[in-house]
Amino acid sequence: MSDFLLELRSEEIPARMQARAREDLAKLFVAELAKAGIAAPRVTTYATPRRLVLIAHDLPEATEAVREEVKGPRASAPPQALEGFLRKTGLTREVLIERDGVLFAVTEVPGRRTADVLGTAIPAIVRAFPWPKSMRWGAVSLSPESPRWVRPLQGIVALFGSDVVPCEVAGVSSGATTLGHRFHHPGPITIGSAGDYVEKLRACHVIVDQDERAAIIAVGAKMAARGAGLELVEDEGLLAENAGLTEWPVPLIGRFDAAYLAVPPEVIQLTARVNQKYFVCRDGEGRLANAFVCTANIDAADGGERIVAGNAKVLAARLSDAKFFYETDLRTPLDALLPKLAKIVFHEKLGTVADKVERVAKLAEWLAQEGIVPGCDPALARRAAELAKADLVTGMVGEFPELQGLMGGYYAAAQGEDPQVAEAVRDHYKPVGQGDDVPIAPVTVAVSLADKLDTIVSFFTVEMPPSGSRDPFALRRACLGIIQIIDRAGIRVPLLNASSRIAALVWDQRIDAEQKRDNDRVRLVSDALDILGLSRADILPSERLRLAIATHPTIEVLDSAAPDKVLNFFADRLKVQQREAGVRHDLIDAVFALGGEDDLVRLLARVHALQRFVTTEDGANLLAGYKRAANILKKEAPADAEVARDYTPEPAEAALIAALDAAEPRAAAAIEGERFEEAMAALASLRAPIDAFFTEVTVNDADPAKRAARLALLARVRGAVHSVADFAKIEG
Repeated sequence: MSDFLLELRSEEIPARMQARAREDLAKLFVAELAKAGIAAPRVTTYATPRRLVLIAHDLPEATEAVREEVKGPRASAPPQALEGFLRKTGLTREVLIERDGVLFAVTEVPGRRTADVLGTAIPAIVRAFPWPKSMRWGAVSLSPESPRWVRPLQGIVALFGSDVVPCEVAGVSSGATTLGHRFHHPGPITIGSAGDYVEKLRACHVIVDQDERAAIIAVGAKMAARGAGLELVEDEGLLAENAGLTEWPVPLIGRFDAAYLAVPPEVIQLTARVNQKYFVCRDGEGRLANAFVCTANIDAADGGERIVAGNAKVLAARLSDAKFFYETDLRTPLDALLPKLAKIVFHEKLGTVADKVERVAKLAEWLAQEGIVPGCDPALARRAAELAKADLVTGMVGEFPELQGLMGGYYAAAQGEDPQVAEAVRDHYKPVGQGDDVPIAPVTVAVSLADKLDTIVSFFTVEMPPSGSRDPFALRRACLGIIQIIDRAGIRVPLLNASSRIAALVWDQRIDAEQKRDNDRVRLVSDALDILGLSRADILPSERLRLAIATHPTIEVLDSAAPDKVLNFFADRLKVQQREAGVRHDLIDAVFALGGEDDLVRLLARVHALQRFVTTEDGANLLAGYKRAANILKKEAPADAEVARDYTPEPAEAALIAALDAAEPRAAAAIEGERFEEAMAALASLRAPIDAFFTEVTVNDADPAKRAARLALLARVRGAVHSVADFAKIEG
């Protein structure tokens, strides 16, 4: 057994690609060895800015010889069958083996040296590597068949044990030599084997383990901040990125002009993070400090003073730009920016961002007026919705789209808007994803619900729902956000009503837009007719124009069934969201199947009560009895009640009738009062009478009157159970 080392050294590999590259390298390597029948028990991968590394542990020295046997035709088969088999195997009749009248082709496949397998695998891996972006280079790049790599490939180390595995890729031959740190040890290093690779590179100022580099940065950055009396603002994504940018990380702390702290802290943090890959710090009171931590790639002789000074200078320029954008934006009221939203297309089928704002404002105001969002002032909800998208045309959001909403909140507060309005503008996109804050302030809730619901319903209305794994407009995320808000705040949103309102607004806006376009065309034609001295009435009578607008082809794509489809969409998303909470998807289906249930709070309460009920003995037995009744009714539909009018029920039937007479009104009253546990308890009282009914009574009796009465009774049982949920949807 020996270890195999593969190092693919190149120019800088982008940090964002390194983690995926390590995974792909391991998968491709294992797959290539599997083709030769070699298993790789353990594979370790590393990535630095300049090298992608794989170490495969405990590989065999050679593959074992394999005896392959292929079954052929019978010995008595026609000559044509035998000839076809011989062509397929490349053998002659004399070498075939006959057993029990059947011919077999037996061949011995000799074992191969693992080194030979590896020599073939390396070029195959390089050629098949799925970089998100790659390039060709050098003279060989003139051929479209030339290998591609993320950056020009400069060296290959391929060692099986202590022996070089010979191969060549794009003119680069494998060997045992690599390079150390670009500045600290730029000369060649000879690697003896996979066992000494990591430590030899460490001695030459290269830490190949990305996790070790990340740990060094994490600890070093915290210590640098504490040394200055500050606390580091931790950022896992930035930590991984810094680890991917350095081979010998050295965290250093620097300062910037405190005057820039007048800019919102999120802007400073984003500027430092996105543009410069710097961490920021907080002071003892939790406020952003005028300090940053950068990660150098060298041990500087002056302790990093010049590096810090250079980075501080670059950061100052970035912060100066941010300060300029912020101060410039503050000079323009958000109201003055609203006309610009009419020039931004939200979607070609849904008009502009201004059209979306109009729909969201009307829906948010309605949610408040109807008391759907308790404690929400309708005027504030409308005002917040009208201003919510204004920051999209500000300089700051143009520079940092990630700050949309947040900057609008700052600008709304600065221009003296009600604090509830400013908060709603700031947070109306929330929750954006798992773990994000869920808004609870009434005005924010109204605007957030309206915005997300408008996005979902609008795209369903123009027949652009998500399909499969494709969800270009993030409708699933918007739906989960709505579910989170409703669940957290306990808000009773009538989804069908709200969806119908949005769909109607989309229709109205589309017709208005087509009317305006047609009016513009009418004016142009009218002007031309005036010049020609012709009559307008003969060319474009008003009735013809009205019909043309009503049947305009772009309006025909609108889906009048969108609200119902939206409700089904919520049902699917609710299953996903509730699965994590341990709620069975079939129970959600069972409640949704009743139809007309669009209050998610009430629906979830019913589902939770149902889940508790079906796990009890009474619930399980009632479900079994229901399914037996439903199966009978599938085959035998209840007959006309007149047939069974004069029939006198037997004791078991009478007991079930009495139980239904008592349970049905109790269950109905409990459901009306949303006391679903009580409704389940009422249904549980049917368990014993149903069991007795099936034990003592023959449903499909030869007497038509008996059969009709008993089928009608089973239909009544099914109806009683369906008042709570459609038990046919419940598994088990």
